[in-house]
Amino acid sequence: MKARHSPLRLKSFVERRTYLRAVLLLAIMILPIAAFPIGLRIPNQDAEAIARGNAFAATADNPAAIYYNPAGITQLPGQNIQVGVLNYLGINTHYQPPSGAAADTKFEVLPIPQVYYTFSPTNIPFSFGLGLYAPFGLGVNWQQNSSFRSLAIESKLQFITFNPVVAWRIHPKLSLGIGPTFNYSKIMFHRGLMTATDNLRFEGDDYSFGFTAGLLWQPHPKWSIGANYRSATTMDYSGTTTYNPGGGAASAKTTASIPFPQIVAGGISYRPTPQWNIEADVDWSDWSTVNTVMLNGTKNIFGVNLPFQLNWHDSWFYEFGVTRYFDNGWYASAGYFYCTDTTSAKYFTPLIPDSNLHVGSLGFGHKSKRWQWSLAGQIIAGPERTIDNSQPNPFTGQSANGKYQLFIPTVSFAVGYHF
Repeated sequence: MKARHSPLRLKSFVERRTYLRAVLLLAIMILPIAAFPIGLRIPNQDAEAIARGNAFAATADNPAAIYYNPAGITQLPGQNIQVGVLNYLGINTHYQPPSGAAADTKFEVLPIPQVYYTFSPTNIPFSFGLGLYAPFGLGVNWQQNSSFRSLAIESKLQFITFNPVVAWRIHPKLSLGIGPTFNYSKIMFHRGLMTATDNLRFEGDDYSFGFTAGLLWQPHPKWSIGANYRSATTMDYSGTTTYNPGGGAASAKTTASIPFPQIVAGGISYRPTPQWNIEADVDWSDWSTVNTVMLNGTKNIFGVNLPFQLNWHDSWFYEFGVTRYFDNGWYASAGYFYCTDTTSAKYFTPLIPDSNLHVGSLGFGHKSKRWQWSLAGQIIAGPERTIDNSQPNPFTGQSANGKYQLFIPTVSFAVGYHF
């Protein structure tokens, strides 16, 4: 009987996987570490959408629809390319312990680029798109002498997604979109463990697959309804754990499995006149799948595999945005969204300083026959969060108890060309 897969086909499959991994690795080297204190989410993926408080699922009328709602690319005739960048102007977390000296995360400016391309042929009801963006990320760096160094010193997550999509205009008022996601990620976290001077570090990487899907329905010229789904995916990180108690280091090959959540978003856009667009969205992230992350392989150093307890819960975004369109292609937008935290006080960790957040934004832009651009500013701030019952480190007695205050300004810019 003939084999189902010839050696040549298997070789071709392996080569394609190797090529895809190389492309994503190159991209992650270009895309720096990002951070947003909502679990590991980075919801900001386009300046025009950011200016509207990311209430964009039911509008989705530029190439960034690949992220916000892939069904929306059927609204874009011809070919369109858009390049954008999100700049976090410092990921600022201030910590005030119950007693003793305060601590702050180190200041960094972090640019996060996005690239989108769409193509809608004139003779078929299908549109096609390609997106490259970072839907998750983390970058936190505390002082070495903080009162919780045996819980947290530094954490980094890089996560890059390559997302081809296809959208079908089933009816002039209804479109569907779907596409796979090819993801590559690197992770690192650094903390103490048993003493005031030791260092524990884990670094690993992996790649995974998932998909996105979207729906856009316009039952009336003044109303539009949009929905977007992003599948869950799991990164089985493989790397090395190093432990240095102060007199020489020991290391062990380590694996750690971290599930990234399924995400569902939906919204309604109301356009009372051609000059106005008002939208409200709701976004749900299924972070409850993240429980205890085991560092498998550390048994070779400590006699047991180290657990990293997170025990997260679901989080919600409530997003509102409005855009006013002027003559000659100009427009201005304002937006707001509120998001809930992903972790309880008991399992709070300064490695991922999570909190409820209020996010306000303003922006403006211009669209012409060939070119379009947008600029947005955003302020991310949380009410002071008090942690008073977190689990202490059993070796040092240090805990995450104290008050945490988050403040993050961002500036985003995007430019697109239609041809």
